[in-house]
Amino acid sequence: MAGRPRALIDRTGRNDMPGSELYETFMALHTRDGGLVMPNAWDGVSALVLAAAGFEAIGTSSAALAAALGRVDGRHSVTRDEHLDHARLLGRVTGLPVNGDFEDGYGRTAEDVAVTVHRAVANALAGIGIEDTTGNPDDPIRDFDDAVGRVRSAVGAAKRRIVVTARTDNFIQGRPDLDDTIRRLTAFAEVGADVLYAPFPPDLESLVAIVTAVAPTPVNVLISPADQVLTVSDLQKAGVKRISLGPALYTHAMGALEQAAIALKAGDIASATTGISFDRVSELLARKP
Repeated sequence: MAGRPRALIDRTGRNDMPGSELYETFMALHTRDGGLVMPNAWDGVSALVLAAAGFEAIGTSSAALAAALGRVDGRHSVTRDEHLDHARLLGRVTGLPVNGDFEDGYGRTAEDVAVTVHRAVANALAGIGIEDTTGNPDDPIRDFDDAVGRVRSAVGAAKRRIVVTARTDNFIQGRPDLDDTIRRLTAFAEVGADVLYAPFPPDLESLVAIVTAVAPTPVNVLISPADQVLTVSDLQKAGVKRISLGPALYTHAMGALEQAAIALKAGDIASATTGISFDRVSELLARKP
C-alpha cells in the first residue's frame, strides 16, 4: 500500500501550519509535472481509505454530502456551517489538504462569499471552489459580471492563504457554449483565481481549448470530457493539472450497497455481506495523521 503523505492538519481539524504555507503546499501539487488526482470523500472512513491509498489531497463533494444528508445538491439545501464541519472532519481524520466544493460560496452577495472564504481559512481548508451557479433551476447560471465579482471577492478574502478554484457550470446546466465558458474562466483567472474548472466539456478538443486559453492557470477536470472516460495519463497529456471525481466514488459505493440490498432481499446473506471487514475499518480509524 502506498505510503501516507505527511499530515498537515492536526486532530482538532485546525491547520498546524500558517495559511500561506498550506496554500503553497497545496498549490505546489497543481503546478508540478503531472499535477494531482484529488478524489472526493463523503465521510470519515471514505477519507481514510483514500489517505491510506496514498492520495496527497482530497476534496469534499457537495453532491455526495447533500445525498448523505438526504437532500438535493445545488439548491442551497446544505448550510455553510454543515459543509465546514464536514470538511474539517475530513482534514482532522486524515491530516491531508482538503478542497471544499462549496457550491456558489454560500451567500447571496459577493460579500457573503468573502465571509465563506474567511471561515474556510479558519477551519483549515486548503482549497475552496466557487461556482457561478444560482441555486435556481429556472435560471441556474449567474450573469457574467456577478459571477466574476464573486470570484474577485473570494480571491480578495483568500489572500493566498487558501487555493481558490473558480468554476463555471455552463456545460452541466445545459449551456454548451464553449466561447462563453472560456470567457468566464479567463475572467476568473484575471481576477486572481488559482485553479479553473468547467465540469464535463463535450469532448477532448474542447478540454484542450480550455486548457490552452487559460494557460498557465491550472485546470481541474471532473472525471473526463462528457463523451468518453479517459485515463489519468490521457488527461495529463491534455494539460489537465487536477482530476477530481465529484460524487462518483460515492455513487460507486452506493451501487455496491444497492446490489447487496437486492441480494439480501432475495435471501442471499453471503453476497450481501462481502466487502472490507470491520476490523479493517477499525484499523483505518486507529491511524493517526
